[in-house]
Amino acid sequence: MIMKLDEKDRKIIALLSDDPDISQEAIALKVGLSQPSVAVRIKKLKEKGAVVSLFGVDLFKLGLYLAKVDVTTSNTTKILDTFEDCPYFLNGFIVSGEHNLCLIFIGDDVSTLEAIVDFHLRPLKEVQNAIFNIIVDCAKDFIMPVKMYFEKSDKPPCGIDITCGDCSIYGKRCLGCPITGHYRGSLW
Repeated sequence: MIMKLDEKDRKIIALLSDDPDISQEAIALKVGLSQPSVAVRIKKLKEKGAVVSLFGVDLFKLGLYLAKVDVTTSNTTKILDTFEDCPYFLNGFIVSGEHNLCLIFIGDDVSTLEAIVDFHLRPLKEVQNAIFNIIVDCAKDFIMPVKMYFEKSDKPPCGIDITCGDCSIYGKRCLGCPITGHYRGSLW
């Protein structure tokens, strides 16, 4: 069910977006409500999922590379499931048009991101086309949640049958997978 927002809800959301640490008292003054009314509205907005508190990192301030990969695929769900637990994978979007999937990856270097696309995405039989681009800059701060700790495993989360230590591009084009313990970068 889609939640309807009134003018006061929109103002509260705008104030929280601009300053997540703003007090309910300050919101109340700016919106023209009592502090208890603001508390009830914020609680309702959170319960309905209209407002979410999220911690993340500013990817560009950390010197990370951000890749946008536009994919034409016959099975968007399978591709999203393949990368769901990949530490480099930030998010995926099913979109309209020729390229029906947009994947967002982060990494310490461009060559590792290219290796993920070249060796983990493009070879999949469901993928007809994949266009790789590095995002150079953004208009606003780009804060994203990034999983910083992983349970180690001998098996890569993407399901590929080869481990980093046995891969011909490991150490040359790719920094390796943080989950398998072969990672040579600085982020994880």
